[in-house]
Amino acid sequence: MRLYWRPGTASMAPHAALAEIGVEYELVEIGRETAQADPGYRALNPTGVVPTLVDGELVVSESAAIVLYLAERFPEAQLAPVGEDKAQFYRWLVFLTNTLQTAMLRFFYPERYGDSSVSGIAADEAARHFALLDHELSDRDWLVGAHRTGADLFLFMLTRWGRRLEPAAWESPNLREHFLRTLALPGVSRMIVEQGLELPDWAR
Repeated sequence: MRLYWRPGTASMAPHAALAEIGVEYELVEIGRETAQADPGYRALNPTGVVPTLVDGELVVSESAAIVLYLAERFPEAQLAPVGEDKAQFYRWLVFLTNTLQTAMLRFFYPERYGDSSVSGIAADEAARHFALLDHELSDRDWLVGAHRTGADLFLFMLTRWGRRLEPAAWESPNLREHFLRTLALPGVSRMIVEQGLELPDWAR
């Protein structure tokens, strides 16, 4: 398997998923300008963004879609729950990618959506979503069921993105505990090292 990625981007969750599964994978780092301009990469992913996963002849883009694909491809890794919990897994993964991630993108790139005022509005929206997630984690370790899933890997990624908010997302107590719990997973720790990402002092 080959994952096209850039450090700290939406490639974090699929990268962590691959490492959690324990399958062999190849990492191909691709810069933003290269991804946009390289015809070979645009043939794989016409949007010219990361991540993109290549599994033999199959090409999958979109971070959440890659996580879902890997969950089905390697059910023994338990990236998705079974039974009734699966509906809640879908709920939270879609919430994270459609709602929270979208708010964070508006926060980071307000010029794509209007003017600089968009960033403040998006920050307020993201803060509300993080507060909801912090509340949801008040009585459990993971978003769904008793075991980590791909939704937790996705939340870990977005909580790190939320360090740019004021206050930072990981200042919320339950989100911080979830971040530390997820960081302790072998695959997540491997992803952090392979992407060369910095961690706050309290997480080292």
